[in-house]
Amino acid sequence: MREFSIAQGGRPIFEWRWVERNAEAIVTRLTEHVSLTAAALGIGLAVSIVLAVVSLRYRWFATTANGFAGALYVIPSLGAFALLRPFFGLTFTTAVLPLASYTILILMRNIVTGIRQVPAEVREAAVGMGFTRGRLLAQVELPLALPVIIAGLRVAAVTTIGLVTVTSMLGMGGLGFFIRAGIQTTTPNPTPIIVGIVLSILLAVLVDLLLWLAGRALAPWARKVRAR
Repeated sequence: MREFSIAQGGRPIFEWRWVERNAEAIVTRLTEHVSLTAAALGIGLAVSIVLAVVSLRYRWFATTANGFAGALYVIPSLGAFALLRPFFGLTFTTAVLPLASYTILILMRNIVTGIRQVPAEVREAAVGMGFTRGRLLAQVELPLALPVIIAGLRVAAVTTIGLVTVTSMLGMGGLGFFIRAGIQTTTPNPTPIIVGIVLSILLAVLVDLLLWLAGRALAPWARKVRAR
């Protein structure tokens, strides 16, 4: 393929030959980006479910949990990496923990909202059938709250995919590695920057679409309710 003819500093804006030469590195960094995102979402979702369930059980805990999640959300990512580096070094753990912490506020609020929207008569019917509190949560409340939970998961996923690029400061960063590499060259190279940005956007769109499809498949009744 021909290169884009518009040049910057004597270098084409986009070089397909660079992509061909770095195809293996692109796949590696894309895999790293997906791994960081998946790990952060998994940890964040697990913690959020626990905090949401305890918040619903004990109203006094809700304020504490929201304050805790809000405090984590406003910590600058670079500051969080700097705080964790002495304990874990430049590792996957140092990158994932701050990313996971930023998902908790979004996910916890959606889980609480979704469970609170479960009709009272549904709960009463389940209790009348002998459901324990744990079984009620696992088999009734969480499944019925799934559309709201997945909506929050979609927001958290897209946000996390964007934040993963910041972990390039740790030598990781998935696709953010190319953005940083393109900026730090003696003569800025736009090709890796474009590759990093475009693939990050495409990944975010793809993940959002997959989660949307998962929500439709796992909660088909939600479509019928909206269609009325």
